[in-house]
Amino acid sequence: MGRTPTPAATMLPHPGLRLRRLRRLRGIKQSAMAEMAGVTQATVSRWEKGALRPDPHVVETVLRHLARSRPGSGDAALRRLVESSRAPVHLVTDVDHRLLAASPARVREWNRDCAGLLGTSLWRFATPEIQQAEQGLAQCGWWEEECVDPVEVRTGPGAAGLTIRAGLMVWERIYLADGTPARLCTTVAFS
Repeated sequence: MGRTPTPAATMLPHPGLRLRRLRRLRGIKQSAMAEMAGVTQATVSRWEKGALRPDPHVVETVLRHLARSRPGSGDAALRRLVESSRAPVHLVTDVDHRLLAASPARVREWNRDCAGLLGTSLWRFATPEIQQAEQGLAQCGWWEEECVDPVEVRTGPGAAGLTIRAGLMVWERIYLADGTPARLCTTVAFS
């Protein structure tokens, strides 16, 4: 019996910074997170400082505990706004890119039914340009600051299971009703 494949969401850059952000948001001490992960508090500290990269399966386990949010009744209005927008826009959890909602224009761009994607990470579809922009978020303070300026991202074309058109996208941080950071991804121009 082989090991299960590495979860796509945990292959994102800076997993320690992502975990720290959620841990602090939830008011959880490093020792409690260490217990969830089955490691020592010192190991969690090294993850958060970037000195040690956590095993992707451990990250997935911890994320299940820390990032429990799915848009519920408190986020119904936000979901409706995204789903009724005329702009190509989608909403994902900031930490692992789980799809929460998408506009009809985005669904047409993707050329794919979204129902099967809701609640799953879109990271596996990220183009090299999106991956590079994600890597640069640490330098702009994205993981440290509560309120961050929007980030402009040039997207290249991608078609690995989800059509992505080249263009200019804006990433904006918003918070879900339970305080979970999310990212509103709006294409403002296609190339």
